[in-house]
Amino acid sequence: MEIKVRNRVKRVQKAVQRGVTLVEVLIVVAIMAVIAGGATILVFPKLKEARIKNAIIGCGTIKKAAELHMNTGGGEGCPTIQELVSAKMIDGSKTDDPWGKPYRIQCVEGGDVKVFSAGNDKQDNSADDIHDAMKDSDVKKLMQ
Repeated sequence: MEIKVRNRVKRVQKAVQRGVTLVEVLIVVAIMAVIAGGATILVFPKLKEARIKNAIIGCGTIKKAAELHMNTGGGEGCPTIQELVSAKMIDGSKTDDPWGKPYRIQCVEGGDVKVFSAGNDKQDNSADDIHDAMKDSDVKKLMQ
């Protein structure tokens, strides 16, 4: 009986020392690559949607700061982004949209303020411009 136990222990030790083969490693790497590729395909559209929503929130924040600046007599006319930063109404590091372009402030008659982002194409006054009053249906149109 003692010999059977020794033989069994030797077989277990050999199995532990064997390690993994190159083929086994390649199979694991291939499976991981397939999973990573699938995750990328699923996550990429969400990244675009998150940038659009982040730009809408940024536009809304700057709009509120501009309205407050105008209502408290902080300056004459339509404020600029730099005036809002100087008056410490907005953080200087948050003056650019998610694509790296500065937000635009536009004041219309009646004291209404509109804030725009250039959008994904980084071109002002194009079809994918983002503004502070966008709704979810507008975001879905931009996603297409």
